[in-house]
Amino acid sequence: MAVTLESPESAGCATEQGELSSRAAAEAYVGGVCFKLGPPALIGAELEWLTVQGECSASGPSAAPRPQLSAMADALGPYAPRSIAPDSPALALPGGSRVTLEPGGQIELSSAPYGAAAQLCDRLRDDARLLRELLESRSIRTVSVAADADRRPKRLLQLPRYRAMERSFGGVGPFGKLMMCNTAATQVSVDAGADRADVTARWSALYAVGPALLAAFACSPGLRGAPPGTWASQRMRAWLRLDNTRTRPPVLDWADPIAAYGRWALDVPLLCVRRPDGGAEGGNGDCAEWSAPPGATFADWLSGALDDEVGRRPGIGDLDYHLTTLFPPVRASGHLEVRYIDAQPGDAWTVPVHVIDALMSSPAVVAEASSIAAPLAGRWVDAARYGLADPDIRAGAVALLRLAAEHTATDDAARAVESAAKRCRHGRTPTEDDTEHSTEPTETAL
Repeated sequence: MAVTLESPESAGCATEQGELSSRAAAEAYVGGVCFKLGPPALIGAELEWLTVQGECSASGPSAAPRPQLSAMADALGPYAPRSIAPDSPALALPGGSRVTLEPGGQIELSSAPYGAAAQLCDRLRDDARLLRELLESRSIRTVSVAADADRRPKRLLQLPRYRAMERSFGGVGPFGKLMMCNTAATQVSVDAGADRADVTARWSALYAVGPALLAAFACSPGLRGAPPGTWASQRMRAWLRLDNTRTRPPVLDWADPIAAYGRWALDVPLLCVRRPDGGAEGGNGDCAEWSAPPGATFADWLSGALDDEVGRRPGIGDLDYHLTTLFPPVRASGHLEVRYIDAQPGDAWTVPVHVIDALMSSPAVVAEASSIAAPLAGRWVDAARYGLADPDIRAGAVALLRLAAEHTATDDAARAVESAAKRCRHGRTPTEDDTEHSTEPTETAL
């Protein structure tokens, strides 16, 4: 799942971007920046792929070396992210997508927002095709799997953020490094809502439908280096086994997510503290370690409890950065990021895009989706472990996909979503689906 979240403009070590006068002011700031109010109109998506370089192997789709970062930068040229090419202009691809890189060499496309899901899919599909062509110029290929079943985790990016992340998550066993280096997701983003009541309904619905949609699109049964166990989504298993304070907020108790998100965010332990004397994060050179006092929260830092260890109080820039280190299943980032869907085979990522778009298409549909999913709310572990083999989760997934098929914006989208509902009814995963989602050659044919 994506952990490279900062924009090129905010990737450095600058910290003085305004003062925070109190906890109440900080909570109000979080509510304002994380939930932008206005009529819901836009949709976006982020796609991730594993990457390999060199000859294919018959032993598995990802059983080939990870790419050299220099080769990746050469292949991407002006589109290269500054994490691997500090002087790159980091241009958007023609369809508006920006390229980022994950710690283990996974590559990500973050779309521009669009007013229609069909337009989003068209632009993102074109950008994905161009991305594959650019990478193939240096014998680098993308692999459409959600978890790496062939290679042990290896971190390529040596940025201080990821060093701090690996240290922090290292105490929970192998799952932190596996998540960082060996998983990939499909993420869908939608507007937060028109007002506080609309935000509450949309936020609650996206969480309620999460276990069923996680199971509907689960396709990562293998993850090399994970402890023994049969899971439909090893990718989500890795996330569920990380720091629960950072990844599993108690949203079922939140009557007002705008206020509750701010309280929760300030009480999450610091992942790292950026060091302004350590150089910018946009390069792989030596940088001061961004360690944080163990167990200390952002609220502790704000209150002055860390004055001796850190030597300064946090500014707004520090709070902005802290928000990028929170990884709940749905994250508030001005819009709402749905983060619980596995990377899909080929071009099948278009299906969850249309599903989320349809389920959020009107207040009435949002309410109906919430009602269907209510019995499954909070069953994240069951959905990740058993997937569609759980009869209640399977029934919920089918009902939600059928509801989505009724409210998609185009006939083509309706047919694709209805096909997914039929697949789920028979208990088949996306990789077992016999429906062709695209006539174009895809990166799965290695």
